[in-house]
Amino acid sequence: MRIARLPGVFRPRSDSWLLASVLRRQDRVQGGDVLDVCTGSGLIAVTAALAGARSVCAVDVSLRAVLTTRLNARLNCVHVEALRGDMLDAVPGRRFDVVAANPPYLPSEEDGLPARGTARHTEAGGSGRVLLDRLIADAAGHLRPGGLLLVTHSSVIGEEETLDRMRAAGLEPAVAERRSGTLGPLLAERARELEAKGMLAPGERREDVLVLVGSLTG
Repeated sequence: MRIARLPGVFRPRSDSWLLASVLRRQDRVQGGDVLDVCTGSGLIAVTAALAGARSVCAVDVSLRAVLTTRLNARLNCVHVEALRGDMLDAVPGRRFDVVAANPPYLPSEEDGLPARGTARHTEAGGSGRVLLDRLIADAAGHLRPGGLLLVTHSSVIGEEETLDRMRAAGLEPAVAERRSGTLGPLLAERARELEAKGMLAPGERREDVLVLVGSLTG
């Protein structure tokens, strides 16, 4: 797989590749319709297409990300419909077999989301959950019966809360992958701030990076 990146576009990190690995293992990808939310470089969208998805749609608020995704689809000789828009609002009325996302989940100083700049790649409000919670709440309306929501995030922002929110949204949750290690560089830079918020214990510098799968029940 070839992944290029225009200036200013999110560079795939270890959690991006972890999500790609989990996505490849899902039976519903092959021959299914897949949506990649917060696509960035288009890594997840291209992965789905190469894994045999019938159709792949990728969404991002950044025009450069959309253009990068289209470029990477061409580099890998696959078709991806890349749209500029605000998460699931970009695909009204459409349903998919799989919705995958590596949304920003870095807790920031402000409760709101950054309006511009590279902070949009990583920051997700004071809790780090603004985009994740919105995605979980809206996912069921865009999944077919038995469809899957795949999301990545850090244990720092609350694994149990995410599992509870999935259940409340009609999704049966499971942990598909877990990688334990030291804090990533972005979280490490804000470790003292996270301690002050109670998101890290004093002196704690470890996290689990998770890929969670929620299956639409009923």
